[in-house]
Amino acid sequence: MPFTPARMARRAVLPLPALLLAGSPNAFDAPAGTDSDYDANHCRHQPIPTAEADWKPVTALLGRTGKFGDHSTVYRIPLPRTDLHVSSYGVAIKPGLSFGGYAAFAEYRDGVMVMGDLVVTEDELPMVTDALQAHGIEQTALHKHLLEQTPPVWWTHIHAMNTNPAELARGIKAALDATTIPPAAPPGPQPPLDLDTAGIDKALGHKGTADGGIYKVTIARNDTIVDNGHVLPPTFGVTTGINFQPVGGGRAAINGDFAMTVPEVQKVLQALRKGNIDVVELHNHSFTEQPRLFYTHFWAVDDGVTLANALRVAVDATNVS
Repeated sequence: MPFTPARMARRAVLPLPALLLAGSPNAFDAPAGTDSDYDANHCRHQPIPTAEADWKPVTALLGRTGKFGDHSTVYRIPLPRTDLHVSSYGVAIKPGLSFGGYAAFAEYRDGVMVMGDLVVTEDELPMVTDALQAHGIEQTALHKHLLEQTPPVWWTHIHAMNTNPAELARGIKAALDATTIPPAAPPGPQPPLDLDTAGIDKALGHKGTADGGIYKVTIARNDTIVDNGHVLPPTFGVTTGINFQPVGGGRAAINGDFAMTVPEVQKVLQALRKGNIDVVELHNHSFTEQPRLFYTHFWAVDDGVTLANALRVAVDATNVS
């Protein structure tokens, strides 16, 4: 990653050995060597805080900007498929319920990592796969988030590392160019939600946020997730996400996924079914993370608070606070 003024300011507070290493033209020619960057006792890389300026090559290539999470260590760019008009069991799916793709970037002492989830139609999938593979972007999962759906849509998870974040962005752009994803649009006014959001918060034990007509609840795990020696902050997507789309009269369609370790999987599946919530998928998102995580997508339509109470049993079966 090139040295911007913001990066130079951050590096200026490093110890002398790190400053000497930082003199190379590329930030990743040598390790930074600080405790904040590298956990020597556990041999794992910690993500390094960055600034908006560090990601200008990425945002310029992708034509869209993102937001920071986890103390400015992860820069997440939304890639929603607002062009798709999909229905499932008679419900017209809003993009925020199921079609919120993304690419999340983080800098480590040995390079930049990207992880994400791309939403593609069945017709687009072969071309997207070819583009990703041609640019060295790994596909770590391919699955659906919905059961019955018209037209058919797929989700593919991606992962790659490179010392040059622009190269990662070029690969993602090539994949997006194989789709009909529209240019990024400025956020519009937040429509009112016909949901008892306070009741949902109380039932789940976690507070959500309104986003594009959807009520979203994101729940981070208590574990430290490490992938091939790199600590993954929650903003990378190693979280449980629960989305509520109002369908009238306080009722909601719910979709999302639970992040689970192996011992938690069956407990979550049983809790979902006991609450009359359909299980859509059970799959991985990554190959080498520890603890090993699996994800299950779900679907139901009912009173929002009733669904939240049923989901709470599944939430409590996982390692969250």
